[in-house]
Amino acid sequence: MRFAVFGTGTVGRTVAAKLVSLGHDVRVGTRDPAATLARTDPAGTGAPVAPYAVWQAQHPRVGLATFAEAARSAEVLVNATGGRVSVDVLSSVGAEHLDGKVLIDLANPLDFSGGWPPVLDPGNNDSLGELLQRTFPGARVVKTLNTMNCAVMVDPARVAGDHDVFLSGDDEEAKASVRELLRSFGWPEANILDLGGIQTARGVEMLLPIWLSLTGRLGHADFNFHVQGA
Repeated sequence: MRFAVFGTGTVGRTVAAKLVSLGHDVRVGTRDPAATLARTDPAGTGAPVAPYAVWQAQHPRVGLATFAEAARSAEVLVNATGGRVSVDVLSSVGAEHLDGKVLIDLANPLDFSGGWPPVLDPGNNDSLGELLQRTFPGARVVKTLNTMNCAVMVDPARVAGDHDVFLSGDDEEAKASVRELLRSFGWPEANILDLGGIQTARGVEMLLPIWLSLTGRLGHADFNFHVQGA
């Protein structure tokens, strides 16, 4: 399939590389491809991430284009941008390139303006997943994979034992296609939990504060959540 991955950070790169390894056609979307390739400063926060041009040279099968160009030819869209800018990014794509397409939302609306720890904005009575679906009603938004480190997203075997990934979305056909993609990433069917409509994205986004606390406490991100039934 043809994928557009929005975002050149660690999450976008990790998902793009996985998709290409599975035989998909992938283009990463950015505001200005020339500027992205010209950057020499490390990307991201925390552990240094190589400049995009270095990563691109290591992954020549991944294309790079503007957000709109990447979306134009894609069948499936992946939002791996920072949650606070996701609406602006998707607005730049244009509704004609969003309508009817599955939009997999991996982002979290973390607001760092008040320092650490960040807060969710929106949160409590809303979510980024819902905001994207309201703002772009023609897109078929599915919230998933936002409750874990990106390395675990594409390689669940990094975490021993049973652990789960969640799905939220109003379009059942879209969720079924995302479920199939998750299985191709290595997620067992029994560990893909459909929570229901896009409103349930509130709950999975609100897991982020505890995820951040656990990361600090454990000193690593190779963990995940598991729902143990009776």
